[in-house]
Amino acid sequence: MAQHYVDNGVIFLRSTNIEPFNINLDDVKYISPEFHQQIKKSQLKPGDVVIVRTGKPGASTVIPAIKDSWNCSDLVIVHPDQEKILPLYLASYINLAYGVINANLVGAVQQHFNVGSAKKLIIDLPPLSIQRQIVTIIQAINDKIELNQKINENLERQAQTIYQQVFQYTISDDLPDGWRIGTVGEIIEIHDSKRVPLSGAVREKMEKKIYPYYGAASLMDHVDDYIFDGKYLLLGEDGTVVDDAGFPILQYVWGRFWVNNHAHILTGKLGFNVESLYLLFKQTPVKTIVTGAVQPKISQANLRSIRIVVPPESVLVSVNDRIDPLFFQIRLSEDQNKVLETLRDTLLPKLMSGELDVSSIQL
Repeated sequence: MAQHYVDNGVIFLRSTNIEPFNINLDDVKYISPEFHQQIKKSQLKPGDVVIVRTGKPGASTVIPAIKDSWNCSDLVIVHPDQEKILPLYLASYINLAYGVINANLVGAVQQHFNVGSAKKLIIDLPPLSIQRQIVTIIQAINDKIELNQKINENLERQAQTIYQQVFQYTISDDLPDGWRIGTVGEIIEIHDSKRVPLSGAVREKMEKKIYPYYGAASLMDHVDDYIFDGKYLLLGEDGTVVDDAGFPILQYVWGRFWVNNHAHILTGKLGFNVESLYLLFKQTPVKTIVTGAVQPKISQANLRSIRIVVPPESVLVSVNDRIDPLFFQIRLSEDQNKVLETLRDTLLPKLMSGELDVSSIQL
């Protein structure tokens, strides 16, 4: 399929673009209109419900009111009969039906969710009037989550602008007094020795599951305990380590959490804090230090060897003073989203089962 990707054209969604209740277009692909017409079965229209087949089977969302149809790969597409079930109600049920979804996975080597699995799902359907009340509540929560995400994207752009205004130099430039060429190894502390991987079987047996469990590229699960507490930068070590432009896969994380052994855990020094370190790597290509043909890897030694421009510490202090309030707001908004997601996921099953009276809910 990769040979059909083009720079611009018809949006082509993959499983990595689909999250519960959300479509992430950060790494979206495109195909030509001609190829789009050739693969009609995977064309998407507004109101379609899509379900991830592999990776995170069962994650579901609704295709929004798009002008032109999109296309997709590795997704189950459901065309809801909207005289019987509302698309968001169906997607909500699927996102919450973890046990049911797991029971309907197929495949010996790599378990996945397919069309046959989808047809086996049995859903209790309240009247459309009740469904509308439920999805109105869920949509209000989702809208607030989306607004917070957009605010955070804007805050990060502001921080990047501030950083780029000061860090205008490359290792090929004549540098001002006090600036010098250094290496990443001088400005980072690596905490990889504290990492402890947990197998899926071990995580499955856990009960509380309240602490985030991060992998190389994303949040993978929640677990009962934590090994880190504070602000850290995660940089993919093996597996998914660079994006299409050759920049490292980064995760800015805080609070109490666990990390497996596929991500480097970093903090800064010589004036770099986690936030300025994050912005530095956002504009530092690392593709040339990636090794491994089958399993891409960024080793500690190669990471430390990257040459960078190191400013005077006083310059970094000034930059950090300007960007820290922006990242503080980012953390507040993201923490609020976690509360909203918990509220949504707690309310939904009770609303769907009738345990809670829909008319009694006020947001």
